Amino acid sequence: MKTTAALLVAGSMLAVATPAMAQDSENFDGFRLEALAGYDVAQAGSSVDTEGEDDESIEGLAYGVGAGYDFDAGGVVLGLEAEYVGSTGEVDVDGGDPEGFGLGTVSAGRDLYLGGRIGVKANDDLLVYAKGGYTNATFDVLSRDGDIEYRADIDTDGYRVGAGLEYALSGNTFAKVEYRYSNYSDAELDFEGDAPDVDLGEIDLDRHQVMAGFGMRF
Repeated sequence: MKTTAALLVAGSMLAVATPAMAQDSENFDGFRLEALAGYDVAQAGSSVDTEGEDDESIEGLAYGVGAGYDFDAGGVVLGLEAEYVGSTGEVDVDGGDPEGFGLGTVSAGRDLYLGGRIGVKANDDLLVYAKGGYTNATFDVLSRDGDIEYRADIDTDGYRVGAGLEYALSGNTFAKVEYRYSNYSDAELDFEGDAPDVDLGEIDLDRHQVMAGFGMRF
């Protein structure tokens, strides 16, 4: 009788524990949506001479949304992700070398990202991951020639790499923090109206972001 009772108790404990273990295994699996916010700074890269007045950077608050899908392969989590981010960053430079931010009043526009990530579970509710992919960003430019104003967008293409931590909260919610570095190497100057676009060729623009996120899995 004691043996039977012990087996029943053990079976009951296993039945209770099994759903909990299954839930833990799904902490980093499936479709996710998230809100993002953090610190954003863009500056001329190492190949650009920014001595003097052109040694400027664009700094501000980054904010946006992201979406992704993760697959828990056991010890490794694989995912695809996309983001749309804006920024409050702005710098006002009167003149100078257009390789830097000497184009007038320059502000950061929208930032698009498409890439993937790979992570390992430090425990059931903590994921350590690295990420990388393609990024396209715009920078809004306002230049003046006497009383005439010229507005244009610098449309840039490049790559992004980063790393972060994601923590599974109660239910299907999660929080994360990550650092990412972007480098833009191709650019085009897009004018408003009928003015033709100008290919700026190769550029060297660095971007550093520290972002926090909160989201839900479905």
